Amino acid sequence: MSTTVEESVLARLVTDAPHGVAIPVALGYSGRDPLAVTMTFPPEVSLHDEGVTWVFARNLLDEGLRAPAGAGDVHVWPLGAARTMVELRSPDGLALLEFGTSALRRFLFLTYAAVSAEAENQDLDMDGALAELLGETR
Repeated sequence: MSTTVEESVLARLVTDAPHGVAIPVALGYSGRDPLAVTMTFPPEVSLHDEGVTWVFARNLLDEGLRAPAGAGDVHVWPLGAARTMVELRSPDGLALLEFGTSALRRFLFLTYAAVSAEAENQDLDMDGALAELLGETR
């Protein structure tokens, strides 16, 4: 089974408009970074010519489907049984997005089929990652 998962979904950007704005979002996951998921927004709906990709913890998305979760720049919470809210904060501003919960659950199901929660930490080289982060050679 592939350890890469990509799903295209529609979200609703909450705005002052009565029904918000529908925007395409590419959800991504790679077994090379098994703790993270990505949300990529195309250039036409972002403030950047190349689009914008947000990276955050897979378990944050998972937890946010059941109860409010997150700290800092990314927050996720259920809005009834069928909708899930994702709030993204940056120096450029704040975006509030509404997703269909079933689309997010399907995406997470595929990510856990690719790399289970039990296996996501097995192949991580924490010492190597820390050394790289600190600019040290081993």
